[in-house]
Amino acid sequence: MMKELVLLRHAKSSWEYSVEDRNRPLTEKGMKRIIKMAKAQPSVFSNAEIFFSSPANRALHTATLMMHTLGISFKRLNVNEKLYTFEASQIIDFINQLNDRYQKVVCVGHNPAFTGVAQYLSTSPVEYMPTSAFAQIQFEQAHWLDVSKGRLNLGLPRMILK
Repeated sequence: MMKELVLLRHAKSSWEYSVEDRNRPLTEKGMKRIIKMAKAQPSVFSNAEIFFSSPANRALHTATLMMHTLGISFKRLNVNEKLYTFEASQIIDFINQLNDRYQKVVCVGHNPAFTGVAQYLSTSPVEYMPTSAFAQIQFEQAHWLDVSKGRLNLGLPRMILK
């Protein structure tokens, strides 16, 4: 049974407030954009069995807006400290340790980690994942530990929300 991974980069966040990095909120534009992305591409997210989010405010808010927009139960949402990283290798370790009972997993987190993971796990070049972009990667492998050379569908807001 093949695996599918969706990496969703958090929506545009604000630097307006003097708060710690993990507490930065989304901008109004970011909130509107993630809702539009979810509505434009519901099939990318709606049939995932489990969602993981970084505990950073901007990532968790992105995840909840997307899930709420698509009517997905928050019971499927798991906040995981390991996703609050900017290192691709840490995300790859997280993915390799996923339970094989999950066929489709969505992770919400940060750059440059997500761009690096998309480059590493797919056969397509990925220059940069802007805010609200997703990388949907389908693998032939049956175990998360073995995933590699996946087929990539890159969802960029500028292309989807014309």
